[in-house]
Amino acid sequence: MTIENKLIDELLKDYEKPEDVSGANGLIQEITRRVYERAMAGELTYHVGYEKHDVAGNNSGNSRNGSSVKTIKGTFGTIPIEVPRDRNGTFEPKIIEKGQTRFKGFDENIISLYARGLSTREIRQNLEEIYQVEVSPALISIVTEEVMDEVRGWQNRPLDNVYFVVYFDALHFKVRDGGHVRNKAVYLAIGINLEGHKEVLGIWIADTEGAKFWMQVFTELRNRGIGDVFIACVDGLKGLPQAIEAVFPKTQVQLCIVHMVRNSLKYVGWKQRKEVAQDLKAIYTSATEAEAERSLEEFAAKWDKKFPLISKSWRNNWVHIIPFFAFPPEIRKIIYTTNAIESLNMSLRKVTKTRSSFPNDDALLKLLFLALRNIAKKWTRPVPDWRAALNRFAIIYEDRMPNH
Repeated sequence: MTIENKLIDELLKDYEKPEDVSGANGLIQEITRRVYERAMAGELTYHVGYEKHDVAGNNSGNSRNGSSVKTIKGTFGTIPIEVPRDRNGTFEPKIIEKGQTRFKGFDENIISLYARGLSTREIRQNLEEIYQVEVSPALISIVTEEVMDEVRGWQNRPLDNVYFVVYFDALHFKVRDGGHVRNKAVYLAIGINLEGHKEVLGIWIADTEGAKFWMQVFTELRNRGIGDVFIACVDGLKGLPQAIEAVFPKTQVQLCIVHMVRNSLKYVGWKQRKEVAQDLKAIYTSATEAEAERSLEEFAAKWDKKFPLISKSWRNNWVHIIPFFAFPPEIRKIIYTTNAIESLNMSLRKVTKTRSSFPNDDALLKLLFLALRNIAKKWTRPVPDWRAALNRFAIIYEDRMPNH
């Protein structure tokens, strides 16, 4: 639709200051009100079958019956709009539906602010300062609660039959539960699919973890369509290896190298952290398992007096570290990546950092889902060097590769 400049100039001829256009009772509000009222008048004409004041309406069985005022909230303020009525009470406008109190797009604005981690109070202040619209905490709760239907649909959506790598990770948040604030774990599963794209497979909130909990997670993933996972990259999560081997017996469980390095460096002061990190790199970049064992011995000889727990941790977890050395560099690069987990965790912490605690599990789940939805919009490309990695997967897992 093209609007002539002459018409715009006519509308703006009395313009003196910005609020004359965008402020309360300004030009935009007035145009919006008039356009909606004209549109509803047209809808009523179609409904009753005759134009206003047309004699064709005499004894037609239905007629116009004045109007009622409805106040509608929008990003350009609160606007009173006259809604026309018919005598039989059968007219329901489509442009502003029965029971509607907000313009389309207003709810999305609230959800967008919520997804950025703003509290209810901050959302109210934001809407009032920018749009001069007052909203109640109850309205914000109603709007964001509608997200839960989308969350449930997303959490139960069908998944691909095969994922090459699935990362499992946990974050911790304070949640009010039964009158007390408790630390709860949020578990994430991030899959790498056939196209090499990252995909969050699900979110689970639990008080405790263990084989029983993970068995439920893997059974859910299998019921949603996953038939095979080549490599499960884990952070030593309790009970996870046993559970995944029970549900996906062919899956290779690999301890996440990123987490091993991070957990090792927490024992080290800033002055020596770079040197220790370099010596740890010699272990996980070794060409073979035997070379990695020699590098671990050299690390222990150098650092055990100062940091004895580091080499002990690597030895205790060695059985789930060594599968890494059987893979070619192209696949190792996929396993050892900070991007899949670290950037995701950083983004989630960014939107939750202002929340000291959450009122319940659903409030936490809603915010994480909305944040993940925004993050996933940026995942438009495959992981780096995916084509080379895919060729290696095709050789190693020839009999398990999906037909595509």
